[in-house]
Amino acid sequence: MRALVLEKVSTFSINQNPLRLTYLNTPIPERDEILIEISVCGVCHTELDEIEGRLKVAHLPIVLGHQIIGRVIQKGKDVKKFHIGERVGIGWIYSSCGKCIFCRNEKENLCREFKATGKDFNGGYAEYVKIKESFAFAIPEKFSDVQAAPLFCAGAIGYRSLRLCNHLNGQNLGLVGFGSSAHLVIQLSKFLYPQSKIFVFARSAKEREFAKELGAYWTGDIEDEPPQKLYSVIDTTPAWKPVVYALKNLQEGGRVVINAIRKEDFDKEELLKIDYPSHIWLEKEIKSVANVTRQDIKEFLRIAEVLDLRVEVQEYQLEEANKALQELKDRKIRGAKVLVIK
Repeated sequence: MRALVLEKVSTFSINQNPLRLTYLNTPIPERDEILIEISVCGVCHTELDEIEGRLKVAHLPIVLGHQIIGRVIQKGKDVKKFHIGERVGIGWIYSSCGKCIFCRNEKENLCREFKATGKDFNGGYAEYVKIKESFAFAIPEKFSDVQAAPLFCAGAIGYRSLRLCNHLNGQNLGLVGFGSSAHLVIQLSKFLYPQSKIFVFARSAKEREFAKELGAYWTGDIEDEPPQKLYSVIDTTPAWKPVVYALKNLQEGGRVVINAIRKEDFDKEELLKIDYPSHIWLEKEIKSVANVTRQDIKEFLRIAEVLDLRVEVQEYQLEEANKALQELKDRKIRGAKVLVIK
């Protein structure tokens, strides 16, 4: 099968083309696994973290990618959930132990044996992938393959972030950064909390314009002060500076949720600017998001099917993955980026 593989960790550069097109053996499903012929795979900032070494992959070479859509073409003898030809999706969660206290209490995202697609096992930048049937998901018919791909990470992790905000209808919500995840979260928020005002902070004027299109009450740059204090803020940027400003914009008892597996170090000194009275006092909080659960994906897909979700997508061929990642690094973003495999 054709696959793009990461062979070594290095600073990302389109001139180096860190992902190399090669041919690998097509995986063979075990008794409880399905083999999926991939049609599309979403592109995520996490792939940049893996390429540049902020997030350690299990082995090299490895196939990245964890927003996978395709059809079942082969299955193990014990598979009962899916049938040959059925359309399915795979997200970041590849497996968990199923036995620990976290797995038993619907917190499998915290399982110490949590395994991630495209990090611990080969992912979707290829023609085929295999996975246990219990970690694959049926896809709502209303979404095309390309539209469905971002739902499995950008959408699901955005949904988890919103849940962790402990938000109530009518409270002000801030979104910092306006890429793949935030453009879905703003729509989800307007559906779940119709009386809440949504404030969007983004460096790019084009991203701010897009946020206005999708119903933002107010938009500004990262350092701008909004006209009202915010109860919840979801940060989707790779930087630390936005977190500091988000804390400053919180009202009493507010919470900043960081929707990122890793932060880059280029502005780490910004953390030294956190001032206790201005940023933390009055029970303000910072909370991280760790992975997703299967329940997150299931619930988000059900909600996405009900609301009139607009999934903005830029399409690339598999061979253009390095280009798509470079544009992501350069913040050339409008919605989500998706690789077309078939």
